[in-house]
Amino acid sequence: MPVVQMFMLGVIVFIVLTILYFVPIGMWIQGIVSLGLGRIRIIDLIRMRLRKISPRLVTDGVINLHKAGLPHISTDMLETHYLAGGNVLNIVSALIAASKANIQLPFETATAIDLAGRDVKEAVATSVYPKVIDAPVKGTLAAVAKDGIEVKARARVTVRTNIPGLVGGATDDTVIARVGEGIVSAIGSSQTYSAVLENPDAISRAVLDKGLDAGTAFEILSIDIADLDVGKNIGASLQADQAEADLRVAQAKAETRRAMAVAEEQEMTARTQEMRAKVVEAEAEVPKAMAQAFRDGNMGIMDYYKMENIKSDTTMRDAIAGTDSDSDDDDPLEGN
Repeated sequence: MPVVQMFMLGVIVFIVLTILYFVPIGMWIQGIVSLGLGRIRIIDLIRMRLRKISPRLVTDGVINLHKAGLPHISTDMLETHYLAGGNVLNIVSALIAASKANIQLPFETATAIDLAGRDVKEAVATSVYPKVIDAPVKGTLAAVAKDGIEVKARARVTVRTNIPGLVGGATDDTVIARVGEGIVSAIGSSQTYSAVLENPDAISRAVLDKGLDAGTAFEILSIDIADLDVGKNIGASLQADQAEADLRVAQAKAETRRAMAVAEEQEMTARTQEMRAKVVEAEAEVPKAMAQAFRDGNMGIMDYYKMENIKSDTTMRDAIAGTDSDSDDDDPLEGN
């Protein structure tokens, strides 16, 4: 008999605990005390248990929103967002913070931002308290003024969240890239590097006037140049490189002309040798022609001697002429 009673007692306790789990009477009473009768129904809490939704999370969220002056948000709305994979706690905190800061943040917009993967709570906080972004995040931006001097710059961009632009808007990486591009463009349009160093505010105004925050999730409040340094003389380096390149081109052209001259000289030498060979060949035909003339009777022995005398006279005159020429060349040297 005691065993049966213990078994029955265990069954009763199990049934009571199961009922208390699926029927959170404590949360229902808390909802009635905080919101009044009818705002949170016991059937809603049971349905949450069956759908594996935390009743405590939804109940606390509705109570907090009601106390913050947002009674239009119901348990069904929070349940739907929870089932969609959203962060109910972040949504509740963001809506309360936006309401206190007089920021227009509809529930639909907040849930869309949260489901898009953005931290809606941080977005509201950034709208209230703007944040500062370094451009670039590390190091400095290098740009070249029109006089060829490199200028290195670093900027600090103050932004606040543009809540309507959070869905589909570009992130802070895009803002950093656009600001960097604007700074490089502003420095590049400056006549001298000294003008950039003397008036860095001109760069800030030029970049800010371009509306770089269009299509982003942020609104740019200010762009401040935090650091300016003078870098290398890029213009002079480029001119030196160009001069070196021109020198190499000129040397290559000169080497080409020299090679062509050497080739032409070799060709002329070869032609000279060829002509000499032809002369020697022609001279070798003279004795043959003379012998043929003797055989044919066209040339006699006296004609031969006359020709030899003419050759001897020509050789003597050439020798005399060469001696006189050498004497004339030596006289001026002797006179000196």
